[in-house]
Amino acid sequence: MKGKVWFIRLALFSFLWIVFFLSERIQDTYFPFVLFICAVAFCLYFFLPIMKRPVILYILLHTLLFSLVFMDIALNWLTIFIFYIVLEAIFHLPKKVLISFSIYSALLIVFAFLYRNDWSFVLAIIICFILFLLISLNQYIWERKDQQYLYDQLLGEYRQLKRSKIEHERVVRLEERTRIARDIHDSVGHKLTALLMQLQMISMENDSDEYKELKRLAAESLEETRHAVKTLKNDEVAGIASVLQLIRKLEAENHLLVRFTTKQGVLNTDLSNEQSITLYRSIQEGLTNAMKHSSSREVSVTLGRSAIGALEWVISNPITSPIPFELGFGLTAMKERVEEQGGSFRVYQTEKAFVVEGSMPVKGMTA
Repeated sequence: MKGKVWFIRLALFSFLWIVFFLSERIQDTYFPFVLFICAVAFCLYFFLPIMKRPVILYILLHTLLFSLVFMDIALNWLTIFIFYIVLEAIFHLPKKVLISFSIYSALLIVFAFLYRNDWSFVLAIIICFILFLLISLNQYIWERKDQQYLYDQLLGEYRQLKRSKIEHERVVRLEERTRIARDIHDSVGHKLTALLMQLQMISMENDSDEYKELKRLAAESLEETRHAVKTLKNDEVAGIASVLQLIRKLEAENHLLVRFTTKQGVLNTDLSNEQSITLYRSIQEGLTNAMKHSSSREVSVTLGRSAIGALEWVISNPITSPIPFELGFGLTAMKERVEEQGGSFRVYQTEKAFVVEGSMPVKGMTA
């Protein structure tokens, strides 16, 4: 969008110069100088969007255009060019700087008309009125920019809170499902197993079809219970799959570029519920920390297995220069959670990157 607006403004600036050359009769002695002023003006105008302090280029542009007054160019064109540059500046200069720049622009116009002995009181009123309108428009634009900035911040906080709420509900639901599955397995499953063993002993002592039928029903009930427990445990997205889901959400909602790398054996790693939650929360906190404190929108996430079989993850984001830091609440909580799983958690920075590393022992790989 910004690129399209820039090309529209450049097209308008070009249109002004084209109409100027077509309508203004320039003396042959001045024509090369006017072409030189046009070429330099386009060069300065082209570099406006990439300058940290564009007011310097605006001043140079006005000073360059003001030199047309010494070449018998109509003052109407000089006024149009100067007001166009001021109109351009209201979108990029803050109010205080714009006021100073507008006064400088007005002084150039006044001096040009005084130099040509073509000054009038009505013209002074018109110039002052136009500059007042432009300054008022500049104030409105910057207020809108501040409002948009606050809106974007609030929207980002809202999305983060919403995402945290959804993830908290998902984790609570996963923990509850795991607890229910464990209770069913420990109570109903064990009792059905005990019942099946007793029916097996009774059927061995009494060769009766009724006991065989009861034994069959008990075996089917035990198998269905095991299937239900397995469904409760595996129905939710967990483990490495939940990490992939998290990265997709962050990339879509926050325009974050995540380079996600997995090493051999990681995708088949069997994680318990607690380990899945720990891994998910650790990577989530690392990515959130990168979004908050990094000037870049690029983050690298690597999952691998160590030589002793532990699951390892590394989250790094580029930095311009290392500065002293302290672990905040989120990273400290992650360190404690990983250490509760028997793992290790480390945060450090190099000359070019801020790095969050973690590892924890796991059972092995699924079949």
